[in-house]
Amino acid sequence: MSVYEVKDLKKTYQIGDVKTDALRGVNLTINEGEFTAIAGPSGSGKSTLLHLIGGLDKPSSGEIYLNGKRIDQLDKKDGAAVRLSTLGFVFQAYNLIPVLTALENAAFVLELQGVSKKDREAKALAALKTLEMDELKDRRPNQLSGGQQQRVAVARALAANPKVILADEPTANLDSETGQRLIHYMKKLNQEQGVTFVFSTHDPRLLEHVSRIVRIEDGKVTGEEQPKPMAA
Repeated sequence: MSVYEVKDLKKTYQIGDVKTDALRGVNLTINEGEFTAIAGPSGSGKSTLLHLIGGLDKPSSGEIYLNGKRIDQLDKKDGAAVRLSTLGFVFQAYNLIPVLTALENAAFVLELQGVSKKDREAKALAALKTLEMDELKDRRPNQLSGGQQQRVAVARALAANPKVILADEPTANLDSETGQRLIHYMKKLNQEQGVTFVFSTHDPRLLEHVSRIVRIEDGKVTGEEQPKPMAA
């Protein structure tokens, strides 16, 4: 069953008189339960594509369907509601709130959803435990390593039980050992809980473990691969 259907997606940025075609007619299907990477060099359009399917930006033209519902034409309020109920996000820069503890950061999306304090703390703690971060639940971001902060970011995405997690270069700022550990956790979530993951990446460490690679270059899909996944 398809989660995403992307049809002839285009995105043009204009600064003054200069136009840049970031995406030039992308067609893509993402199926439920996939562990997929959108891969390409810097400037290829992979992060732009991830932001568009996540509803964080609007395409110049084309169509985006999430679970059969067209989302690219939604207004700001309805788009935010879809993101809140369906999607989890993991960003390269972590985007944790400095004044909140790991537990409070992991519970933040649940708070936005209106979940009671007791329930959201229980769900956030369970997500942190899945990522072996529960013992550090009272630490703030500046008291955590980069890898620990990224695991809190994944816990935040996971706690709200999203159908899809979109991860933009999740291992880019991590050393080899920490990156491999994070990949292991994400793959475990995919295999044991059926969470669909879509990554933008050019990290070979991550590409070794995905079940599908969509290659993108100069704003166009240039091919696909289905490598035999390695054990995480």
